[in-house]
Amino acid sequence: MKKQIIGLLAVALLAGAGCSKKLADTGSYFHSGSEYLNSEGDGSITVRAYGMGKTREDAIEQACKNAVRDVLFKGVQTPENTILSRPLIREINAEEKYQYFFNPFFADGGAYRRFVSMEDRRPKSDGVQANSVQQRYAVTVRVLRSELRQYLVEHHIVKP
Repeated sequence: MKKQIIGLLAVALLAGAGCSKKLADTGSYFHSGSEYLNSEGDGSITVRAYGMGKTREDAIEQACKNAVRDVLFKGVQTPENTILSRPLIREINAEEKYQYFFNPFFADGGAYRRFVSMEDRRPKSDGVQANSVQQRYAVTVRVLRSELRQYLVEHHIVKP
């Protein structure tokens, strides 16, 4: 009987621990993909991207990197399911295969910045969530997709 009571107490404690605030905060660390907002006639695509960082600037820079990564490797789903939906690089594990190229490309202040524009930002269009450690920002970013593709062709990452 004593073992059954101890067992029930242990189950109750574990169930109560599953409802703690600490576990609920871990969901904010998940990177959700970029969301399509608009496409332009010049081949650029406007997305809402998410980034995390200790400061606002770090989070915005991470959001820009995430937007470019999504355009490069995952694609961004458009309503019309056009060619803009497809990733620029369809090769499996391309980021690891060409790490000599992508590590400096995605470094802080790296070449990826040439293909990101914040001109579509509107006042109060950015969202922010914060916990005790980091801030998560949602940022409106335009990725210059056609220029990015040309850059990849010039560096022999994709074929023309």
